[in-house]
Amino acid sequence: MYTICVIPGDGIGQEVTPEAVRVLEATGLKFAFSYAEAGWATFEKRGTSVPDDTLNAVTASDATLAGAFTSPSHKVPGHSGAIRYLRRKLELFANLRPAKTRPVPDAAPGVDMLMVRENTQGLYVEQERRYEGVAIADAVVSRAASERIARVALEQARSRRKKLAVIHKANVLPVTSGLFLETALEVAGGFPDVETYDVIVDAAAMKLVRQPESFDVLVSTNLFGDILSDLMAGIVGGLGLAPSANLGERYAIFEPVHGSAPDIAGRGVANPSAAILTGAMLLAHLGEREAAERVEAAVNAVLERGPLTADLGGKADTRTFTDAVLDALG
Repeated sequence: MYTICVIPGDGIGQEVTPEAVRVLEATGLKFAFSYAEAGWATFEKRGTSVPDDTLNAVTASDATLAGAFTSPSHKVPGHSGAIRYLRRKLELFANLRPAKTRPVPDAAPGVDMLMVRENTQGLYVEQERRYEGVAIADAVVSRAASERIARVALEQARSRRKKLAVIHKANVLPVTSGLFLETALEVAGGFPDVETYDVIVDAAAMKLVRQPESFDVLVSTNLFGDILSDLMAGIVGGLGLAPSANLGERYAIFEPVHGSAPDIAGRGVANPSAAILTGAMLLAHLGEREAAERVEAAVNAVLERGPLTADLGGKADTRTFTDAVLDALG
């Protein structure tokens, strides 16, 4: 029996997360689901984006399945983005974002890569200040954080095709990005079986567009990893197909890469593939790899034969797509 905390969050998170739960239940494994709230709507209601009872539910579970969280584009006094708060509070330092070719229109062929993104530092420490017409943001990069994320990336690469690209901008930012690159290459010395090489971030962006199949595992700092992983998702079909994991030493939160999509929220048309594939990542994390592979195969079967949601050129609604996945799961 696995204890899973479920946080639907905001917007389409409220619609796609229950579909992922339906698929988890259909695997035949035993789950005890607890439900908690977090996000912008929670902040408006309770004055905090992550209440203490939610934090307690997460830490009491084997893993957490989250939906999507809204963060305003302007500063709101007292507000902290839910997922960023959870990452820092629970030391979920590794963000894993796979991108794999699936049978959908316009997906690049032969792609199977993984972004390992440092999840707690960089510019995402939210240390900004403004002096009249000048705004300054601190970027924090530590040797300790760089070591641990490099080790995760190298272990992932060792279990895959044994290639690791260290993405950086040390030619312009030799202190912060330079420390990250230097540390990653030092850690790579202990993994002689992994081919480790560095790529400047702008060159990496170009190569991802031109030769995405050449990459295996990529590791980068928080902001670069965030931006490039969305590019990676676009190469294989879009954010509607992009799952992710936030991992630490003790806790794990799984969430689709897409946002809360307020423009389509409440209409029941969101693509639940990313949420369902996120559930597959959760299963693999729990050691249930056979079940994870079954779920991924079922999603691929529906993506190949339909019905498809609107973002993929079809007309199916959220629940109809999941029904088809359940049929394929058997």
